[in-house]
This record gives sequence, structure tokens and C-alpha cells, in this order.
Amino acid sequence: MFRGGSSHTYWIYAMFTWAFCPIMTLIITIIEMFGLDIILNMFCMDWGDFTTGMAMSSSLMTVSVAITYANFYACLKCLYGSIVSVFAFLCGFLYMLEVVKDKFLDKKKGSYLAALPGFWKVLEAFVSCMIFVSLTGYRDKPALIFCVIVYIIPFPILPLIIATNILKKLKNCLPFNLDRFVFIFLVISVVLYIFAAIMWPIFTFRHNPRPSDCPPSFCIWAIQFMVAFFTYVNLILFTVDLIFTLLGICGFKQTGSLHFPSCPSPAPAGFAESRSYLSHCREDRAAAGTKR
Repeated sequence: MFRGGSSHTYWIYAMFTWAFCPIMTLIITIIEMFGLDIILNMFCMDWGDFTTGMAMSSSLMTVSVAITYANFYACLKCLYGSIVSVFAFLCGFLYMLEVVKDKFLDKKKGSYLAALPGFWKVLEAFVSCMIFVSLTGYRDKPALIFCVIVYIIPFPILPLIIATNILKKLKNCLPFNLDRFVFIFLVISVVLYIFAAIMWPIFTFRHNPRPSDCPPSFCIWAIQFMVAFFTYVNLILFTVDLIFTLLGICGFKQTGSLHFPSCPSPAPAGFAESRSYLSHCREDRAAAGTKR
């Protein structure tokens, strides 16, 4: 696997995936063998949700790596690259079988990571990773450098949101409403990706048509096009995430608005003057808002 090392970002991403996924599988196996998942109950962690979610994430990563590795390193004369590509697809297929077993045969219902809201966040983080490994040709171009900053801003927040939702006790200790924070984060992410979706194609492809000799494996233009493509994919993902959150459908938590107690009318007996009654009611509403 490590033969014929390369400094190409796709090769580095492949090495990371083929190290990360087996290590996580080994850790999960050891924890389940010795029953250590009981300790994780201290954090109110849904172990079944975590393992199924990791299988879904690993299948996504390994299949994508198999495709990119085959595109860059497999050829009719490249026996080693072809063999690695075959085993890469086999690895992704096995992880997909694990997902099918958990979701359809064992009927496991995820509470977050293996459910649509959590896995949607995983998809957003995954597409961001694909953007990062495809970034090229942006140096000495301030507009494209700003696009890179736009890609970076939402990325580290996604794992924090995922981890906080998995560890329920940690979520309850937060001094703020996580659902509202996620809503604000989604609004900002959509705005940032709209900017990148406009600026990256303009400053990359304006007066820069695709060269006549542009193989997908070694053509800078084609790789820059992949950045633009994944930018639009992530814009769609964040937008759908925001819409589903606003509507509160498909398991996405709707962000509640502030509701204050209304003042009944007319004033109840015991309040001699309506002015004093209204003043008292305003104080109650202000107190309710402070508690919220």
C-alpha cells in the first residue's frame, strides 16, 4: 500500500483513510470484546448509534478513496496500482455490507450519527475534505485565497457539533442552546458557500478554457473543476440542512423561538387600575425572557 509514495494530496488522503478506518474498527472491536462500552454510558453515549455511524462514514471514505486512487494510480501497465485499487473497492464493499447489516437486518435505529441529521453533518465534513485535497492553483490570487478561508471556517465546527450530539451529557453541560448555535452556524455556512460558489469559478475559469490535452489525473484545470463541483455540492448540503432544520422534518431539530406569556384581557379582579396591571404584566414578560 505504501509503495510508490507521493506528495500528491489524493495519495495522502488515501493513506490517512486506510489507516484511520482500520484503527477505528480495531478500537470498536476491542471495546465490544471486553464490554468497555459500559463506561461510555457515563456520558450517555448511544454505542449502537456510534458504531453504525462509523460504519457509514468508513464506507463513504473507503469507496471515495478507491475511486480516486484508481483514477490516479491504476492503469493497464500499473499492476501494483490495479491490485491496490481492487482491494480498496473490496474494503469499501465490506464496510457497506456492515451498514446494510446494521440498518436493515439488525434494524438498528440511530439516535444521531447513524440517523439523517448526524450523517448529513458527516457528508458536509466529507465534502469539505474532498475540497481540501483538491485545492490547487490558488496562490497569488487573493480572491481564491479568500475562498480557501471560506472553506476552512465551517470545517472545524462540524466535528465539534457531531461530538457534542453524540455525548449527551456534554451537550447538557453547554451554557448555550446547541440547536440555536447549529442554526446560526448553518446560516453563516450557506452565506460563505454562496460567496465561494460565485468567486471560485469566476477567478479560476474566466479566460481559462479547458486545455485540449487535459486528462483527469494530471490536469490542473480538471482538479480545479472538482473544487468548483464540490463547492456546489456542499452548498446544496448546507442549504438542505438549513431548510430541514427550519421546518423540523426528517429528524432535524427545529429551532424554537422565544415565547412570552401574553397578558389576559380584561384585567383580573384585584388590579384596581389597568395601568398598574399592564406594568405588572410587562414585568412578568421581562422575567420570562430573562429565564429563557
